[in-house]
Amino acid sequence: MENFDNEMRLTFQAKSCNEALARMTVAAFLTPLNPTLEELADTKTAVSEAVTNAIIHGYGEEGGTVELWCARKEKEVCFHVKDTGYGIADIKTAMEPMYTTKPEMERSGMGFAFMEAFMDDLEVFSEVGQGTVVKMQKKIGAGSWIEAC
Repeated sequence: MENFDNEMRLTFQAKSCNEALARMTVAAFLTPLNPTLEELADTKTAVSEAVTNAIIHGYGEEGGTVELWCARKEKEVCFHVKDTGYGIADIKTAMEPMYTTKPEMERSGMGFAFMEAFMDDLEVFSEVGQGTVVKMQKKIGAGSWIEAC
């Protein structure tokens, strides 16, 4: 997806309280596309799961920053969630349902499964010690395009 109609970038501290900020930002970014309630909820949940993974698994107690990039072209939206934390040694295993590196925190291990279920496309890039980028895309099918930008 190139030549975007609109894009934005938000960088915030890797703190759990900022998960709500990411959800609200995504909702506001989608509003001009007139998404259905289901499309809005699915997208907010997928982005929130990626942000939560960056905070909990990317940094742990050390903290850091998370970058949320949003872009849209017509009815297609793209989101990237990036951290520069620990990274993922085995992406395939990490994406398996119920897999978690934090069982003591009662983590369900369903973050990537939700992202895959709620978005049209999901890609994960990671390097140990360098961080992770989660890329997601979704086509918003209902409603009409509003020339807001």
